[in-house]
Amino acid sequence: MATLSSEWQHHFVETNRIRLHYVTQGDGELVLLLHGFPEFWYAWRFQIPALARHFKVVVPDLRGYNESDKPASGYDLDTLSADIQGLIESLGYARAHIVGHDWGGTIAWHLAQKFPQYLNRLAILNAAPPQRFLQEMVGNLDQLRRSWYVLAFQVPGIPEWLIQQNLKEFLNNLLQGQAVRKGAFSNEETKLYQSALEKPGALSAALNYYRQMLSPWSWLKEFGRTPNLVTAPTLVLWGEEDSLLSQNLIKELDQFVQAPFRLTLVPHCGHWIQQEAPQTVNRELLSFLRQR
Repeated sequence: MATLSSEWQHHFVETNRIRLHYVTQGDGELVLLLHGFPEFWYAWRFQIPALARHFKVVVPDLRGYNESDKPASGYDLDTLSADIQGLIESLGYARAHIVGHDWGGTIAWHLAQKFPQYLNRLAILNAAPPQRFLQEMVGNLDQLRRSWYVLAFQVPGIPEWLIQQNLKEFLNNLLQGQAVRKGAFSNEETKLYQSALEKPGALSAALNYYRQMLSPWSWLKEFGRTPNLVTAPTLVLWGEEDSLLSQNLIKELDQFVQAPFRLTLVPHCGHWIQQEAPQTVNRELLSFLRQR
């Protein structure tokens, strides 16, 4: 189990009318690490100390997660992106390198497409641009099969109740069960994720990300619209044996980016890439973020 570092400082910041909790270490250019479902800042425990040798690393609990506020609304991509813009400004920076995994990666793509002025570099770990994911959900039966849970989450109230009854088993299946490198999640670590999701309102908030994304309003907003191209240098790292996301999602990803772009597949690795292959991820991120 990764030990919690005494050098990690915990802070709260007011942004976009909510209070976000974050962990930070290091000084220099700002690097934000954005976690996915069903995690919290702790998903980046292996990356924080490695990156903090060269950067100011800030790792928020996203809206609705762990120690951050859990409002009833605001789980659409524009609002989630505004949370991150506000965080960058509150820290006294104009721009940041943004690294996102899973839902954090979806938010990072969206930020890079719509608010490019906030980005230096963009690094994505096993996450597709939102338009691409919606496309695959509609047009690819394989992705639909992998994402059955996304559809199940759309029912109000019932998924929360079901997951709460079996939270430990749910997390074991999702984390250890879907990991290719099983050592990535000890029982103690899974327990930390469990206690973060047991906080009042956390589970509903986490599921609201999926409900917002598949709401008719979101579909209508994106339907037929050509997404803005990403103008920040972009690195995509992808655990090759991801059981949750189809490799179709990474085909022709460079068409979303109008800047230097690199896609690196990590073999014998599943969806939880920064926890399954921490050394590889740290090496790739450092070499990419430190390029001039």
